Amino acid sequence: MNAPDLQAVIARMGASARAASAHMAAAPTAAKNRALIALARLLRADVDALVRANALDLDAATAAGTAGPLLDRLKLTPKIIETVAEGCEQIAAMPDPIGEITHLRQRPSGISVGQMRVPLGVFGMIYESRPNVTIEAASLAIKSGNACILRGGSEAIHSNLALWKLVQAALAEAGLPRDAVQLVETTDRAAVGHLITSPESVDVIIPRGGKGLIERISRESKVPVIKHLDGNCHVYVDASADIALALKVTDNAKTQKYSPCNAAESLLVHAAIAAEFLPRIGAVFAAKGVEMRGDAASLALLSHVPGARRVPATEQDWFEEYLAPIISIAVVADLDAAIAHINRYSSHHTDAILTEHHPSAMRFLREVDSSSVMVNASTRFADGFEYGLGAEIGISTDKLHARGPVGLEGLTSLKWIVLGQGEVRT
Repeated sequence: MNAPDLQAVIARMGASARAASAHMAAAPTAAKNRALIALARLLRADVDALVRANALDLDAATAAGTAGPLLDRLKLTPKIIETVAEGCEQIAAMPDPIGEITHLRQRPSGISVGQMRVPLGVFGMIYESRPNVTIEAASLAIKSGNACILRGGSEAIHSNLALWKLVQAALAEAGLPRDAVQLVETTDRAAVGHLITSPESVDVIIPRGGKGLIERISRESKVPVIKHLDGNCHVYVDASADIALALKVTDNAKTQKYSPCNAAESLLVHAAIAAEFLPRIGAVFAAKGVEMRGDAASLALLSHVPGARRVPATEQDWFEEYLAPIISIAVVADLDAAIAHINRYSSHHTDAILTEHHPSAMRFLREVDSSSVMVNASTRFADGFEYGLGAEIGISTDKLHARGPVGLEGLTSLKWIVLGQGEVRT
């Protein structure tokens, strides 16, 4: 497909999406829920075929030398399929935000003024590796009354096509327009350029993938972007932390899964508890093959841990999102130093404090400038499904429109409404 042809294809998809978005905005809640329930059923019924399609992508990625964490993101297992099916059902069970009127109040003039929640219109989703995003994006688009154009990575093309066909079948079964969810079927990267420069067709772009992809889209897009660049997440162990709790949570935050953006990449430990805590968490990391890149104080305390892989941290390590069995470690003087370190080096994604001291916990919640801030819980909970959103379209570290996991409400906007009985302004 040459460049002019591809541009025309994207333009046609945009026009179809714009037309479908009008139908979706007016669609009854019952129809949207029928589509979601049908999609969950179709996913469960088609597990074997989906796994076979995914195997084609996995084989090609393995042959191309794709690294472990990226290969892990590409997998579509029966467990993952069940999780996204449950997500569809959870979204179906949630209240429909569209048409909700809030903050209605009467003014002295007699008019009543409020706000109504409405769909954004059409969003473009550009993502890499994870084929489950196809279903998460589609299901959220359906319930929020939007249309969407999906462009997955070339490495997941077989998986995404198989999933998208189920979405279209579910839409048709519910009497909703098939063009409400479209998939760019070509692997030509030029399609992304056409999509992100089509403000006449697309209201917002949501990239989900590597830092390079998101930086490119943020730089070149003529459409507003909801994004996060990376996930340099911190765990801070305060002086008053319960050691057993801190060991359990820190271990989970780092090692439960290395590839997600909400995995911990940096560990800060209060100087008063470091001598007790660091050798013990160091032993846990050593047993799991986690490399520890530390400052001088932490390396000294880890020096007697058998099998510990200790490396002096560079300045860049404090900024790094490893997505691998590597963690940066620093000993800090106090809570002030921990907050200052996080606000300087964090990607403003997710950061956690482990403490038994309530005032410290409250200060951390107020002063750490991140989209999710946690007390005594693993950073791995920073996820739309875990937050009860049903699914997430992505995580935003921006401060305008949406922040943190973006679910149904993140795909809507508010408009002012005025109710009157013939009032005129004097």
